[in-house]
Amino acid sequence: VTAQHREMLDQVLNLFKIKPEYDLNLMSKNQSLESLTSKIMIGISSLLKETHPDLVFVQGDTTTTMAASLAAFYQKIPVAHIEAGLRTNNIRSPFPEEINRRITSTVATFHFTPTDRARQNLLNEGVKNDNINVTGNTVIDALLSISKEIESISNKQEK
Repeated sequence: VTAQHREMLDQVLNLFKIKPEYDLNLMSKNQSLESLTSKIMIGISSLLKETHPDLVFVQGDTTTTMAASLAAFYQKIPVAHIEAGLRTNNIRSPFPEEINRRITSTVATFHFTPTDRARQNLLNEGVKNDNINVTGNTVIDALLSISKEIESISNKQEK
C-alpha cells in the first residue's frame, strides 16, 4: 500500500482483516500530484526489483494505480487493471482520475471491467477482446461480503 487515502485504507484493511506485506507510507501533508507520483514510482520500482513479480494487479483510478502501472511497465512486468474501462471522455473531469484511467489502460495487459459498457470503451480504444474480462463491480462484491459478516455477527449476538 502507498497510503494515498490512509484514513479510508486503514478502515477497509481492518474491516476485511487484511495486513499488507508492504506499506510504503508515501503521503505527506499538502503533497502535489507530481511529488506523489514520483514517490510512488520510485517506491514501487524498488519493491518490484526486490520481489520480482510475474504480474502486477492495480485497482481503480488513483494516482497510485497509474504510477504503479507505469513502474511495472518500465520493468516489463505485465499489469492487470481491476475496474478498467471506466470513462468520462474528458481528461480533466474527474481530475486526475480520468487521465489515470487512460494511462493505466494504455500500459495494462489484462483488463477487468465492472460493466459491458466499460468493456466496450476499451474495445473502442483498440484493446484486444481476449485481454478484457467483465468481472462486475468490486464495491458491490465488498458490500455483499460485509453484509454476510454483519448478518453472522448479528445472529451470534441474538443467541
